[in-house]
Amino acid sequence: MQQRSLGKNGPRVSALGLGCMGMSQSYGASDEAESLATLHHALDAGVNFLDTADAYGQGHNEELLAKVLATRRVGVFLATKFGFVSASTNPAGATVDGRPAYVRAACDASLRRLKVETIDLYYLHRVDPATPIEETVGAMAGLVRAGKVRHLGLSEAGADSIRRAHAVHPITALQSEYSLWTRDPESGPLAACRELGIGFVPFSPLGRGFLTGQLQRFEDFAPDDFRRNSPRFQGGNFAKNLAVVQRVGELAAARGCTAGQLALAWILAQGVDIVPIPGTKRRRYLDENLAALALTLTAAEVTALGAVFPPGGAAGPRYSPGMMKLVGG
Repeated sequence: MQQRSLGKNGPRVSALGLGCMGMSQSYGASDEAESLATLHHALDAGVNFLDTADAYGQGHNEELLAKVLATRRVGVFLATKFGFVSASTNPAGATVDGRPAYVRAACDASLRRLKVETIDLYYLHRVDPATPIEETVGAMAGLVRAGKVRHLGLSEAGADSIRRAHAVHPITALQSEYSLWTRDPESGPLAACRELGIGFVPFSPLGRGFLTGQLQRFEDFAPDDFRRNSPRFQGGNFAKNLAVVQRVGELAAARGCTAGQLALAWILAQGVDIVPIPGTKRRRYLDENLAALALTLTAAEVTALGAVFPPGGAAGPRYSPGMMKLVGG
């Protein structure tokens, strides 16, 4: 398995990680037996970078990973996130909490669910606009000193927050959505990471599955699928984006690979400091994603793909207005 470093002189991990959210929420029904089989299959294939969060299934995802970690903790680079407070536990609705007391309580709760003594990479899921980032990261640094966490990360943070956080304690990785159709990080966060030697971890590098070309109709989504409520998958936006994705499929056919593999190869080609974490809950899709590591794109191919979905080229925002307020803080 190819490996990459998370940041300058950071920990070595598999060049592709595994995003585990879909095993517990957002993308329709899941099969626990297949999810567990997929996790074991990933580890057998050399994927050692597993990504979860306390918000995924309101703790279910961490508990699911615990069933695998019970016998396979050694060699796994385990990442989880904290910060989201769900609407079910907060009368005011879903929000973000970065207060120091919450940082400590959330970490202890994750350790209990995961049934581990240490988390390798602990991310702030979103920046809390009501709490100075210095206070949040200061509390996270205390977790490192206590031996509960090895490395710190941020998710969907803006360049200013990244710099302020890194001044308090070294940040190992920034996790943000990044793909052919979501190139927002190129406008500032990615440059800040490279300036400071921070690794970059793209989530949804396949555009929440859209870049695979498998999704052709809005009606294909299950009633509880997150994408039904995403502006990019609705109405005219869906049609416009689908037309562009079909162009990706044409380029993939010419290359002799799937559209998803080509999209992953493109993001891997953006720099050796980038470690994507495509999510899947099925072994067959995991194998398809891993095959992208064997693709080496020419500079001309990288440029051609980038021109298909230029920055800002996707139709519609990524999230609802309320969720968009929590991006880039």
